[in-house]
Amino acid sequence: MKNIYLFLFVVFFATSCSDDFVDVTPPFAINSETFFESPEDYDLALIGAYDLLSATYVNVLMGEIASDNVNAGGESPTDVIGWQQIDRMIHTPVNSNIRDLWNFNFAGVQRASWIIENEGKIDFEGKDQIIAEARFLRAYFNFELLKWFGPIPIKPSGQFELGDELVIPRSPVEEVYDYIESELLIAIENMAPTSLQTGRANQMSARALLGKVYLYRERFPQSADQLNEVINSGMFHLYGTRGDERYEDLFEFIAENSGESVFEVQYTGAQGAGFDCLQCSKGNVMVGFSGVRGYVGPVFESGFGFGLPRESVFNAFSEDDLRRDVSILNIEAWAAETGASFSIGNQDPVTGHTGFYNRKYIPRINNNLPDANLTQPNNYRAIRYADVLLMAAEALNRGGIDDELARSYVNEVRNRAGLDDTQASGQDLFQLIINERRLELVGEGHRFFDLVRWGIAEEFIEGFTAPKNNLFPMPFEEIGFSQGNWNQNPGY
Repeated sequence: MKNIYLFLFVVFFATSCSDDFVDVTPPFAINSETFFESPEDYDLALIGAYDLLSATYVNVLMGEIASDNVNAGGESPTDVIGWQQIDRMIHTPVNSNIRDLWNFNFAGVQRASWIIENEGKIDFEGKDQIIAEARFLRAYFNFELLKWFGPIPIKPSGQFELGDELVIPRSPVEEVYDYIESELLIAIENMAPTSLQTGRANQMSARALLGKVYLYRERFPQSADQLNEVINSGMFHLYGTRGDERYEDLFEFIAENSGESVFEVQYTGAQGAGFDCLQCSKGNVMVGFSGVRGYVGPVFESGFGFGLPRESVFNAFSEDDLRRDVSILNIEAWAAETGASFSIGNQDPVTGHTGFYNRKYIPRINNNLPDANLTQPNNYRAIRYADVLLMAAEALNRGGIDDELARSYVNEVRNRAGLDDTQASGQDLFQLIINERRLELVGEGHRFFDLVRWGIAEEFIEGFTAPKNNLFPMPFEEIGFSQGNWNQNPGY
């Protein structure tokens, strides 16, 4: 996929800069009605749909900031004010960062829908796979929107058009869940069991996402069935448990698209970017934003100092838990060890500097284009096998299905971290799973939504008020565009 991104950029640049641009007749003829005329057109449209995954960096960083894991950070308490407000749980419908999340994910829905609504234009070998991947992507983007905003407008027939906001309602959460599940079930039936190209979704990606959707809906037997299919496929393993793999490399470039990757968002540092269109970046913007401010030293590059892990999450790890130092960089200890130097930005006691950084996703020294940290090539492990094991364990435990199997899955994850087996069962096992998910997945954008779906967010997140903060507000502009067709989420 990284090569595909570069290819598209080169093709666009080459065709845009030809002398033909001076010929303005006949008018440009490619539109949504005329584009799909060859198999290559469907391939390019699918690449365009995958392309919007790049913008989901904002889902991850904001998801961490909303949780009890991290402080917003940045240069000052007003740096990216929307994130600062989310950290304090004082955000409102007037928040450009929340609006970005709405816009970026709906753009992904639109691009996938464009392919699906044109599936009947021509027939060719491999079309079913392309349509299935488009359905997976539409389900992925819609699930993200559901997690953040609850009821959302859905249009199974295809793309949203101007005026739909006046007549298409926000569908109830249960209907959105039904819609996402139906998309994934169709996708599973038509997808190849293994990826046709690095970075593309396959049948197991769809099963893992479906298992997650069922888990959020507390349909535990269905969740366990789908997640066990992924586990029993034999296609995945915990990185660092085979061959010459080293666990400490899990979030390094060497381990991208590894045996632990069930679905991974591809990024590249080969194409430039700018602050006027962050969603256009093909680099992982979250990584540059999460880097150590003013850093000079080995291994890492500097960044903007957002998403700073709190001391409480660092201390939640036991001393012998290998995950702690793979997940969190103690900058004071690192500087003392290596001679590195750094600067401190935001010193607000609520949202500011903690002394810790998200080691999973901070910039490594690499040969990316050096433009303001926007082109970092670090892939995002959207669905890791460790996450699948812990989700399956939760479904098996909470569904009263099989605590012994659930425990074995948890112990796989613990053993990789250098920890002993647990013998917990019942509610004690569930409490352990809650803790293991935080420690295993810290910095990856899952914690807030876990706390909300477990109904315990108010216990952990300062300023959180249920049920108001279970969802984020619909952007003010979207409410206005709908002219009263869409109501605001309660409490906002």
